[in-house]
Amino acid sequence: MRVHKFGRCLVEASKDWHRKTASKEKKTKSESESGEQRRRRKKESDHMALQWLVLSYVVAAEAAVAILVTLPTPKLLRDRLVYFVSLILQPALFIVPFAGFQLVDIYWKNEHRLMCTSDVCTAAERDRYEKSIYKAQRNVVLCIAACFLYWSIYRICKYQKDLKNLEEVEKRYKSK
Repeated sequence: MRVHKFGRCLVEASKDWHRKTASKEKKTKSESESGEQRRRRKKESDHMALQWLVLSYVVAAEAAVAILVTLPTPKLLRDRLVYFVSLILQPALFIVPFAGFQLVDIYWKNEHRLMCTSDVCTAAERDRYEKSIYKAQRNVVLCIAACFLYWSIYRICKYQKDLKNLEEVEKRYKSK
């Protein structure tokens, strides 16, 4: 369910009112609560950052493999490298549904994110909102790069195998 802008303004206004009433309470209580909230938010962001760290390492490894497979190398080395990479491709297919799930997660979070565009928001809230948008955009690029690189490596290995098969067929026809 999508919240309309008017509903968002009401939510932001109620948050502002709750913030003002909470500041009237004792400082020690509010300081411990805000510290606890900060620790919880940091723990959640650290947990969420692990999946993007794994995805970025996978993208880096895929890029390195794509470079290795496309480098001009002697035929024997190229054939063995393509064979080895082909063996790895099937178990490495997990990255495609993983990246797809992360894209769906980003989309869902974007649809249910509170907008911080009105005058009710503080500068810190606006900065946090913009930072989350930038992180989401970076993560979308990572997901798309992971899928694209996997597809590229798969196609390169397939072309190399097809080329090898054609060379063998050509040798058979020449020998006849």
